[in-house]
Amino acid sequence: MPLAPPPPDLLPVFNALPGATLLLSPEWVIVGASNDYLAATLTARDAIVGQYIFDAFPDNPQTPEVNAVANVRASLTQVMATRQPHDMAPQHYDVPDRTKPGRFVERYWKPRHTPVLDAAGQVLFIIQSVQDITASRLAERQLREAQVAEQAARADAEHQRTELGRIFQEAPVAMGLLRGPDFVVEWANPRMGQIWGRPLAQVQGRPHFEALPDLASQGFEQVFADVLTGTTRTLEEQLVRIEQDQQPYQGYFNITYQPVYDGPEGITGILACAVEVTEQVLARQELQQLNQELETRVQARTQEALALQADVMATARQQADQRARLYEVFEQTPALIALLRAPGHRYEYVNPAYQRLMPGRQLVGFNIAEAVPEAQTQGFVDVLDRVYRTGETHFGAEVPYTVVPTDGALPDLHYFSFTYQAYREDGQIAGVTIFAFDVTGQVLARQEREAERQQLHKLFMEAPAPIVILDGPHLVFQLINPAYQRIFPGRTLLGKPVLDALPEIAGTAIHQCLRSVFDTGETFVAQELPLMLARYDDGPLEEMFFTFIYQVRRNAHGEVDGVLVFAHEVTDQVQARRVVEEGGQQARALAEQLAEANQQLVRTNVDLDNFIYTASHDLKAPISNIEGLLSLLREELPSDVAEQEAIAPALAHMFDSVERFKRTIDHLTEVSKLQKEHAPASTALDLAAIVEDVRLDLAPLLRETNAELRVQLAGLPPVGFSEKNLRSVVYNLLSNALKYRHPDRRPRVDVRAHRHTGFTVLEVHDNGLGLAAHQIPKLFTMFQRFHDHVEGTGIGLYMIKRMVENAGGRLEVHSQLGIGSTFFVHFPHPAA
Repeated sequence: MPLAPPPPDLLPVFNALPGATLLLSPEWVIVGASNDYLAATLTARDAIVGQYIFDAFPDNPQTPEVNAVANVRASLTQVMATRQPHDMAPQHYDVPDRTKPGRFVERYWKPRHTPVLDAAGQVLFIIQSVQDITASRLAERQLREAQVAEQAARADAEHQRTELGRIFQEAPVAMGLLRGPDFVVEWANPRMGQIWGRPLAQVQGRPHFEALPDLASQGFEQVFADVLTGTTRTLEEQLVRIEQDQQPYQGYFNITYQPVYDGPEGITGILACAVEVTEQVLARQELQQLNQELETRVQARTQEALALQADVMATARQQADQRARLYEVFEQTPALIALLRAPGHRYEYVNPAYQRLMPGRQLVGFNIAEAVPEAQTQGFVDVLDRVYRTGETHFGAEVPYTVVPTDGALPDLHYFSFTYQAYREDGQIAGVTIFAFDVTGQVLARQEREAERQQLHKLFMEAPAPIVILDGPHLVFQLINPAYQRIFPGRTLLGKPVLDALPEIAGTAIHQCLRSVFDTGETFVAQELPLMLARYDDGPLEEMFFTFIYQVRRNAHGEVDGVLVFAHEVTDQVQARRVVEEGGQQARALAEQLAEANQQLVRTNVDLDNFIYTASHDLKAPISNIEGLLSLLREELPSDVAEQEAIAPALAHMFDSVERFKRTIDHLTEVSKLQKEHAPASTALDLAAIVEDVRLDLAPLLRETNAELRVQLAGLPPVGFSEKNLRSVVYNLLSNALKYRHPDRRPRVDVRAHRHTGFTVLEVHDNGLGLAAHQIPKLFTMFQRFHDHVEGTGIGLYMIKRMVENAGGRLEVHSQLGIGSTFFVHFPHPAA
């Protein structure tokens, strides 16, 4: 026996549930999909509901090596066999890109399958809830790539440092680095040690002229002072007297002193490069004819030394730029990023987004338990300890975290989706990376939507009119508001079929009416219908009188799946009227009670009208809140995120849905007003003038559709009708004839009229889509629509039918599917 679908009035609730959720039958057929699920999978509800899940989501041709479909099938099989929930491992399943046919969007999911069991323990449904972990997976991949790049850069930098050190050590040019105002010898290569004639260990770390006092009186102090002003000094064939190996020595040297800059601190030292040219100078002195050649060689060696120095400086700058680019990415991302090191989780780095979460706190260099004590008390440090100990990545979704400000302000509650992942150095876990997104706005918005749904349910349950929803072909009491339950204070009704809950109605007219309404879809209205019912279980039968309406409820496919009951007990009023009819003084005495009861009935009817108006009015506030939240979300989203292919269409669809809901609320208000308008004020109107006025309003639509409109209304008497209502009737019929046109032929609309006894009959003929015979009885039902490709609410024909009938007329329709339709509107003649 096929399983009955879920209650359609619960499907909208299921569809609006937060999170990506799919509702499956035991045969794995999709019967419901939440809005978040459709948005996450880039699908439409009409395209997947009713489909076998693996027909709706087949093997992905882009990743045939991934066994996502087989894994899901195995999980569903396990749930059906064990009747227990099953959490799947993360799955890679790409979804089709609706904006680029043939293309797919890379997605990663974490599915969970939960069975819904009946009282006998049989599976009624399976709920598939999926968590989109694409962002964290991509972030993990990006982080791994960044770590690999960082390791490569570090290795390259170490290699460059080693190579640079080797070059300096083996350079044929004497080189040394002096730091600070005292010119402390920070570093020198062996060649410089040979010139100084002392072991480098005796010179390094000491002021230059303290370690080499014999150079203090040879003018180098002034040279150093000039270099500290930013001037590079080059001394050619400088005669230097120095003690080498405790023996006096003098030689000639080409020396370059160059200032060393250290960022914003300016000049912090001097780089000295020296080449001894004693032999050349002596040779020139001895052989003047070789002077030019010797000078050329000296200059060449000097240029080589300078080029080597420039290469060294460029290599150092390149290493610094690589490190800066790596951190620039972290500095600009909106995600919260932190690097923790060692078992104590010492902050080694935090990006600006992470620091803004805790302003005024010193984080870098401190353990997390010291810098952020609330992380310890709220359990986050324990999770970090587990990740550091096991190396297993931890994912958190919408986890609450309370920030405690250091300035004494009130604590601030946030919600985060985050990843804790261990990173390794030399094969050992060295620390943990934090990658988090602040999702507070989304969580608070979802909580607000839930509060608004509860408020709407409360409004329904507090309605003064008795209301019941009977579900399915067995007419099970699915919902009973308190006003209805008060009619049967001692009986349990909820969840029972109507014949089990009220067995005394079996074989009576009331049950036959319910079955007829469910089977035919036609609304049934009863006035003061007598019933023999018991107010308590096993209680005596009492004669009760009810005025009620039975109206069908339809599912998303337009199929009848339940009955709505709007009832009012009028037993007291009927009994009072009976007493009055029996005559006499007693009747006159009871007449006052009857009048009072009638007044109560009037007040109750007013309450019903007020309920419709209040419900439509109170719905405006929640939908306005939702519209405001959507506008705030669009303003708060970064422009590059808001313009993404998956985000911009979703925002547009949400705004369109809000507008359609607002139009439906406005129509409900108009219906409430129309139901109160039993005898609208009418005047004698020229039907031809009204039709011409509407034709002018529809002129743009006539041009757009290339429609032919032919009007024959000459010589007709005036019609007695409300002017605004007459215009609404004509506008609705003509605009519908154009909107529901046949796609294969030019639209043609004929408008004519004829006289009938007491009426002027307006005829509107079209050659549009037409209706099937079984659809015509449902045409004037509220919210009934047969063509979804045209925007509308399914309330227009219902309203104009009420307008015509309230004025004493009637509305009829003849139609053939694929041929066209004709509407006949009987307008009464005005009173003489």
